[in-house]
Amino acid sequence: MDQASKLRELIKSQNNSKTLARVITVTSGKGGVGKSSVSVNLALWLRRLGKRVVILDADFGLANIEVMLGIRPKYNLADLMFKGKALNDIITEGPEGIGFISGGSGIAELTSLTANQVVYLVQKLCELDQIADIIIIDTGAGISDNVLEFVAASEEVLLVATPEPTSITDAYALLKTLNKKHVDSDKMTVKMIANKVSNEEEGEELCNKLNIVVKRFLDLNLEFLGAVTMDMAVTKAVMQQKPFSMIYPNSPASKSIHEIAGKLCGQEVDISSMSNKGITRMFSGIIARINQRNSKK
Repeated sequence: MDQASKLRELIKSQNNSKTLARVITVTSGKGGVGKSSVSVNLALWLRRLGKRVVILDADFGLANIEVMLGIRPKYNLADLMFKGKALNDIITEGPEGIGFISGGSGIAELTSLTANQVVYLVQKLCELDQIADIIIIDTGAGISDNVLEFVAASEEVLLVATPEPTSITDAYALLKTLNKKHVDSDKMTVKMIANKVSNEEEGEELCNKLNIVVKRFLDLNLEFLGAVTMDMAVTKAVMQQKPFSMIYPNSPASKSIHEIAGKLCGQEVDISSMSNKGITRMFSGIIARINQRNSKK
């Protein structure tokens, strides 16, 4: 049985017997817009709303999540794959019960896996679907292959942007590149979070301006999810290597993230038409895309 057949059988067996986690991919067109900060603080508020949350740090090599949490993980995804560690071994416990996984040195390691190794990886990751209600994937910034593989395989994408002209330009560049990958716009939802804005109205106006171009030139759906207001508490928290929602829970930025988390929880019924494919199907899709790309070289 070839790799594709093994993966199909594995995914079919998982879908028939187990509840799958909701996977939310957080991304941005450029660095410095607060993407990882949004991921960490969103995870905290979702946990406070009763969800079991695990963050996968897919910004390979930079370790932004662990820096923001002030916690150094003992193991990462590569240890799961190549050093025989169990899934529970590589999940580091963060504040208030959230978990996070360091991605290791990069998704490029997946390109050299044998068929049996791929199935092994997916089998291990499917355990994550049972540990978490929500898995937040914090990608790198920009339009590198590492970023696009995760975003293209996602059904629910949160795009973080700021009012800076370069942020908006790069956000559109990411969406344009994603559109060229022929993703299924009926299955993928892209929700924009406007960060470092004065108020909700400014954030919504920012999204509307971007959406005018998206609707005209791209076959993608862009929705406004919410805005995170400019707040010195964010800068102070970064310096202390603590989430601002933990040490400044009543700050404007924390309240903004709380509202966004509430919207996401409230939208669970609205996404019932989605396949809710969980981390298992997502990684299978990523590996399939990598193999397809490599076969064309």
